[in-house]
Amino acid sequence: MERESRNDAATAGVDPGPWLRLLHTPGLGPRRIQRLLEAFGSPQAALAAPARQWRDADVGVAPPENPDDDHPGVAADLAWERADARHRILCRDDPDYPPLLTQLPDPPPVLFLNGDPALLTAPQVAIIGSRDATPQGLKLAREFARELASAGVTITSGLARGIDGAAHQGALDAPQGRTTAVVATGPDRIYPAAHRRLGHRIADHGLIVSLWPTGTQAQAGHFPQRNRVISGLALATLVVEAGDNSGSLITARLAGEQGRQVYAVPGSVFSPVSRGCHRLIREGAQLVETAGEILDDLADWLGVPPAPQPPGPAPAEPVDPEHEKVLQAMGFDPVDMETLRSRTQLTIDTLSSILVLLELNGRVAALDHGRYQRLDAGSPES
Repeated sequence: MERESRNDAATAGVDPGPWLRLLHTPGLGPRRIQRLLEAFGSPQAALAAPARQWRDADVGVAPPENPDDDHPGVAADLAWERADARHRILCRDDPDYPPLLTQLPDPPPVLFLNGDPALLTAPQVAIIGSRDATPQGLKLAREFARELASAGVTITSGLARGIDGAAHQGALDAPQGRTTAVVATGPDRIYPAAHRRLGHRIADHGLIVSLWPTGTQAQAGHFPQRNRVISGLALATLVVEAGDNSGSLITARLAGEQGRQVYAVPGSVFSPVSRGCHRLIREGAQLVETAGEILDDLADWLGVPPAPQPPGPAPAEPVDPEHEKVLQAMGFDPVDMETLRSRTQLTIDTLSSILVLLELNGRVAALDHGRYQRLDAGSPES
């Protein structure tokens, strides 16, 4: 059905060729293409203008010498679009271009889509965070994403390792859950390679969005551009774990500049990947602990009902006293075996057995360098 819609658009005059020709012109990025559009009104008119008029427009780049000639990059992009019914090239003059992105000062001139294009205009919340996330952070991101997706919210992120990947997976775990991945490569590449299978799942049950032509590899300069589209597509951005220099802080800042809500999950004062979230909270981001708080806050904009009140606590399952003793001794920061032994006065053999059982029950995660971290929130007493 999407392919029929794309063909209808093409016959109505939405031609991606001139947009792609500009995109393949060396030195032209979104800002300079925006300048061309302001000067000439359309990509067709810009390509037909002489070099003198490009200089007068202060573009800083010479026009292509033969704009009407077939460009191999443009041909490759169009061949990619024809190769699969899920592929679509969406230009700024297309009526299906997402309205939220048009609010950016220099919107991406072309979006390469792989998946369901309807998700571009679905209510979205971005979930982002550290690539070097803790097990607790990964669990939180997945749970937030699953609960929001279960309520009908599309989860948007960047397909990076760490929090991004957990957010995508959590959304796909939800019944009828949907997720959008904005990538820093061309539409025919998956980065990182470890997320290739996840990327294919997203194309099947969500949407992959790229700003770059086919064949484009990931580059450092692509990530800030990707980040502003992640925040630009979403009504709100949630940060789950971010260090002092995390790129997630840039995305959160962009979200704030775009007039969107920013949420942050607090963490341990001892954790390096919590410092960025704490900074965001100090600067005005809203502290959240549950997905329900986000659903309540955005109910009018998301078009979903407010989150139901959580049920009362379930009857506690019997817990082995020694297991509870170990959990209390762990706290919520990574801790090594010797520290646990000192706090609990249990033998190393006993501790090892308890930690294995707690790990199997999903309450503890084993980290590097012989450390462990608690995953669950625990009871008030613990």
